Amino acid sequence: MDAAIYLRVSTQGQALDGYGLEVQERLCVEYAERAGLTVAAILRDEGVSGTLPAPERPALMDCLGLLRDELVDVLVVARLDRLARALTTQEVILAEAWKCGAEVHAADVGPVPQDDPEDPMRTAMRQMAGVFAQLDRAMTVKRLRDGRKAKKASGGHPSGSYPYGWSKGGQVPGEQQVLAEVRAMRAAGHDWQAVAD
Repeated sequence: MDAAIYLRVSTQGQALDGYGLEVQERLCVEYAERAGLTVAAILRDEGVSGTLPAPERPALMDCLGLLRDELVDVLVVARLDRLARALTTQEVILAEAWKCGAEVHAADVGPVPQDDPEDPMRTAMRQMAGVFAQLDRAMTVKRLRDGRKAKKASGGHPSGSYPYGWSKGGQVPGEQQVLAEVRAMRAAGHDWQAVAD
């Protein structure tokens, strides 16, 4: 059976961390070999949220197109949360793949079983995993938001670095002087290249 591997990270920074694209690809390729699948395509959505619907993820749409056109039989992901971080999104993507007669495999657990009216627990367990992936993402966002609020409340800069000319202690005199010179040059009609030079 031919397989398309789908890889996804939410942020550019994630691409470099412990579960970035290279790690996901290695896990998926190793899984495909163990499962006797032939890798026909490896598609990547880099810096794309798992909460976005399929139409907003170009590589995922390409994977689904390969399934619809019967060019591949299996969609492989490293973990189900790489497919989606929102339960409703996960279920729509799975339903679309299954509608094409294709299989979905997660490298960490194997084939993702289709719904079976004789085994409702199967669907419930898959959906519970999706609920926890969605909860994990929501808790991460909340922790970041709470941290920014706390930092701002204590007088700190809520996120990122301070803009040029500023620091935690307020204005930086030397940098403020440079900013004043830049504004004066722009007011005199110089373009940005002339200012930079």
